Amino acid sequence: MSTFVSSKGNGPPFQGRATGPLRARCEVLQYRKIGKYHSITFVSPEMADRAEPGMFVTIGVEGHSTVLRRPFAIYQVSRHGPWAGTVEIVFDVVGEGTRWLASRVKHDTVDLVGPLGTPFPLPKQNVGCLLVGQGYGAAPLLYLAGVLQQRGFRADMIIGAKDADGIFNAIEAKRLSATTILVTEDGSLGEEGNILDVMDRHLDLGRTGLIYASGPMPLLRDVSGLAASRGVPIRVAVEEAMACGTGVCWTCVMPVERKGAVYNLRSCIEGPVFNGAKVQWDAIGALPVHDIPEPLPEDDA
Repeated sequence: MSTFVSSKGNGPPFQGRATGPLRARCEVLQYRKIGKYHSITFVSPEMADRAEPGMFVTIGVEGHSTVLRRPFAIYQVSRHGPWAGTVEIVFDVVGEGTRWLASRVKHDTVDLVGPLGTPFPLPKQNVGCLLVGQGYGAAPLLYLAGVLQQRGFRADMIIGAKDADGIFNAIEAKRLSATTILVTEDGSLGEEGNILDVMDRHLDLGRTGLIYASGPMPLLRDVSGLAASRGVPIRVAVEEAMACGTGVCWTCVMPVERKGAVYNLRSCIEGPVFNGAKVQWDAIGALPVHDIPEPLPEDDA
């Protein structure tokens, strides 16, 4: 029996709201820096109303970059205030597309589609949750931490990076979690070491019933392996290249086991949140083992 509420229905405040993605030109309300990273808040009451932690939007990059849309995890949403609803994303500048995005200013409009994907499922019981993230990949976990806090769940966080500059929004993480452990490889902020060792030590405390993780693939693979060895259920939000974001192109597939069979599931439709214990990490990039049936078997762990 699953330890999680189905991600198709996370209950209040998500229950009873409209679902499904929208496409709109959204006004930039705010651009800001969060440490070394970039954040843009868009005005979109309809998208904000439909968003849940773990979901993402795609953005049409204008100019000479490429025709492909770029996916960005949703960092925060606001359904109140003078703008009625806003959606915030976080990113690092790694190429022409994100450089163009970082040059947007207030009142610019940008082509957004969202919210897309399957969100993090929430716990069924009142158990302790451990949220593990690396770099700005931790951004959607802060959104999740806020929801868990609102519902009375204990959330502990581990945020890691190579150095202090790479740690994402430690102040906000500390506000939203019962405890926050920062870890850097060079020891420039928080503990010196790696995320996996800190996580292993935290699990020894015996207060973690569920694990959520977000960040680079190597981290998710290692964290999932440790969670499985400890018998703790885990859900991961993968960072996989998505050419279309709507399930048409099949470039973002992940091999995931369901009911004894392995299927190549689309990160943009069946994901980006998967059961980390069921992802076949060593088979990523291989051909599908089975066609996806209708309906797809439910995850039972």
